[in-house]
Amino acid sequence: MTKITKEAALLYHSQGKPGKIEVVPTKPYQTQRDLSLAYSPGVAEPCLEIQKNPDTAYDYTDKGNLVAVISNGTAVLGLGDIGAVSGKPVMEGKGLLFKIYAGIDVFDIEINEKDPDKFIEAVKAIAPTFGGINLEDIKAPECFKIEQRLKEELDIPVMHDDQHGTAIISSAGLLNALEVAGKKIEDVKIVVNGAGASAISCTKLYIALGARLENIVMLDSKGVISKSRTDLNEQKKFFATDRTDIHTLAEAIKGADVFLGLSKGNVLTQDMVRSMASHPIVFALANPTPEISYEDAMASRPDVLMSTGRSDYPNQINNVIGFPYIFRGALDTRATAINEEMKLAAVKAIANLAKQPVPDVVNAAYQVNNLTFGAKYFIPKPVDPRLITEVSIAVAKAAMESGVARKHITNWDEYKNHLRELMGQENKLTRQLYETAKRNPQRVVFAEGGHPNMLRAAVEAKAEGLCHPIILGNEERIEKLAKELDLSLEGIEIVNLRHDREAERRERYARILCEKRAREGANFQEANDKMFERNYFGMMMVETGEADAFVTGLYTKYSNTIKVAKEVIGIQPGYTHFGTMHILNSKKGTFFIADTLINRHPDTGTLTDIAKLADKAVRFFNQEPVIAMLSYSNFGSDTEGSPAKVHEAVATLHKEFPEMKIDGEMQVKFALDNTLRDEKYPFTRLKGQEVNTLIFPNLSSANATYQLIRNMSETEVIGPIQMGLNKPIHFTDIESSVRDIVNITAIACIDAIVAKKIKNN
Repeated sequence: MTKITKEAALLYHSQGKPGKIEVVPTKPYQTQRDLSLAYSPGVAEPCLEIQKNPDTAYDYTDKGNLVAVISNGTAVLGLGDIGAVSGKPVMEGKGLLFKIYAGIDVFDIEINEKDPDKFIEAVKAIAPTFGGINLEDIKAPECFKIEQRLKEELDIPVMHDDQHGTAIISSAGLLNALEVAGKKIEDVKIVVNGAGASAISCTKLYIALGARLENIVMLDSKGVISKSRTDLNEQKKFFATDRTDIHTLAEAIKGADVFLGLSKGNVLTQDMVRSMASHPIVFALANPTPEISYEDAMASRPDVLMSTGRSDYPNQINNVIGFPYIFRGALDTRATAINEEMKLAAVKAIANLAKQPVPDVVNAAYQVNNLTFGAKYFIPKPVDPRLITEVSIAVAKAAMESGVARKHITNWDEYKNHLRELMGQENKLTRQLYETAKRNPQRVVFAEGGHPNMLRAAVEAKAEGLCHPIILGNEERIEKLAKELDLSLEGIEIVNLRHDREAERRERYARILCEKRAREGANFQEANDKMFERNYFGMMMVETGEADAFVTGLYTKYSNTIKVAKEVIGIQPGYTHFGTMHILNSKKGTFFIADTLINRHPDTGTLTDIAKLADKAVRFFNQEPVIAMLSYSNFGSDTEGSPAKVHEAVATLHKEFPEMKIDGEMQVKFALDNTLRDEKYPFTRLKGQEVNTLIFPNLSSANATYQLIRNMSETEVIGPIQMGLNKPIHFTDIESSVRDIVNITAIACIDAIVAKKIKNN
C-alpha cells in the first residue's frame, strides 16, 4: 500500500478547485429560454404542482436522488471530537463515494451542535430538501438517540452509517467466514472488543442473523461488560454477561470462535489468537492500526480467517460495499425508512456476491487472476461493479415487501439495466447486441486459447449464452490454465490443431485453400504448412462451415492477420478493400468511427469503400447512418493532400449513391455541431441532421482519436469491428480486456446470424 504523506493529502484537497465535490447542472442553460425555464418565470409551475402534491417533488426536483451527509464532528474517524468544520473533508469524501459508486448526489452538512435535541431539530428543519439522510461521525451514546428520534419523526430513510454500515458488511463477512470454517452462527462463541456505536450495532445484527446473546462477550475500555458493573448505559446493559470468571480480553477469548475488534490497535496478541477455537475468525477492524496486524495473526496459526479495515489485505470490511447501494435501493422505492429487513437483505446480497465468479475488472484492479470464494476472499471487493445491482435490488425488494416503499418497481430486469447504465457499465446498444446473440448462439472459434483473457472471454461468452465456444490450443496447457484461473471448461470444445488426430482436417483444409488460390501461385505443401498456424486453421473452419465465426488478435500482428483474412476468406463482392470500425458510447450519444485498424494511407477509392462499408455497418446496428468525412479543412478550402482525396471520395459517393447521408470534407467541430455547420455551410447535404458516423482521412487519425477518447473519458469503446470480409472474422488487440473480447464475440455471432439469413434468402 502506498504511504500517504501529510503533504500529499493536503495537496490533493487544495490543488485546483479546493475540496472534492461540486454542483453540476443537469439541464440546458445556454439560452435565455433555458434560463427562463430554469428560474423565473418557468420555475413557478413545478412549485405550484409540488404545493398541490408534495410527492411530486420527486418528479420535478433532485430530491429523489439527493442525500444529506450530516455530522457534528464529535467522532471523526479515529480523530475523535475535532469539531463540525474540521470533519467537513470526511463528509465531502463520503459524498464523493455516494456519487462514484451509486450515482447519488450529496450535500454535506456540518452542524455545530452537540446537544442531541438541538441537533435533531436542525436536521428535521432541513429534511424536506432530501430523499435520505446519512448520519456520520457522531459519538455514542448520543448517536443512538439522534438516529432513533429522526427515524421516528421523519418520513425519509435515515441511517447512521458508522453503526449500520460496518454491521452490514461485517455480518456478510461473518456469514461467509463461518461457511468457510464449517461452523454455524447459532453455535459460535463471539468476543467483541469495543462497545461504541459500531460494535453495538454489529453485535445486534449478528443476533438478528442467529447468534445467541448468551454466547457473546463484549468488552469496553474497562474490561468485560458484566452484570456486576454499575457504570453501564442502556446499550451496554443489553450485552452484559453474568459470567464472573472472566475480566480481561485474554480471559474472554479462550476457546472463542469469533473475535470482532472495533477498539484500538495492537490489543490482540498472537497468544490470544492461539487460544481461540479451531479455524478462528478474527475481524480486527480498528483503523488505521488493527487490533492485531494481518501478518501477526497469520503467523500465529495457519487456520485463522482474517479481516481488517485496510485495503492492502484480504477481506477488507469497507462500508462503501454497502451504504451507496442501500441508499440507492431506498431512494428508488421512495422508502420512508431503512429498516431491519432492508439491512438483512443487504447482508445476504453481499454475502452471496462473494460466492459468484469474480469479473476481470476486479481481478485487474487487485493485480490477481484467481480470486475465488475461500479463506482469502469471503467479502466482495469495493470495486466490484455488480454491487450496485445485487445490493440495490435486494434492498429495493425488501423495502417493498416490508411496506416502507412508496414507489413500486415492477420490471426488475429494466431496473437492473437502469442501474448498470447509471454507472456507465453498459448501455442499450451493448445490451441489444447480447440479447440478439443469445437468441441464436453460434459456433465461435477463439484463436488464442492459451491467453488468459481469451480463455476467460470464451468461458464468459458461454456462460452468457452468446455462443458455443471452440478454443484452439494445446488441451493440456489450456486445462492447466483454466484450473489456475478457476474456470470451468464444461461444454467448451478444445481443438489442438497441431495434434496428429487433426492431420486429415489440416490436409483437407490445405486442398480447399490450394484450389481456391490455384491461379495465385498456391501449392499443396505450402498450404498444408500454413494449417499449423492458428489463424489459417481457424479461418478455414469458418470458410468450410465447421464454425460460424472466428475471433483472433491477442498474439498476432494485425498485418499478418489481415494477410491471412484476405487469402482465406476474401473481400465481399463489390468492394476492393475491407476495414474496421469502433463504436464509442458516450454521454453525447453513440458514434461510429472508421477506419481504425486496416488501411494506413487510403486513397480516394479506399475512402469510398470505407464510407460504403461504414454505412452498411451502422445499419447492421439498427441505426440510420449520418456520415461526415473528416479532414483538417472544410469543403474544398484546401485542394492538396488528404483533403483532396476526401473531397474526391465525397464527390464520387454523391454521384453514385445520392440517397446516402454523407458529406465532407469537414473539420470535426463542424461534423459534431450541426447548428454551426448549418449556419456556415447551409448547402451541406447533412443540414439539420446529427452526425453519428465519422470517416477519418487515414489510419493514424482514426486510431489516435478512438484511443484518446477511450483513455481520457468515461466513454465505452467497442471494437474493432470488421467490415467487408466474406465471413465473420473479427479482431481484438493485445490490450483487449475480457469484456472487450466478449463484446466482439457478440458482434461476431450477430454477423454470422445475418450472413446465414442472407445466404438462405
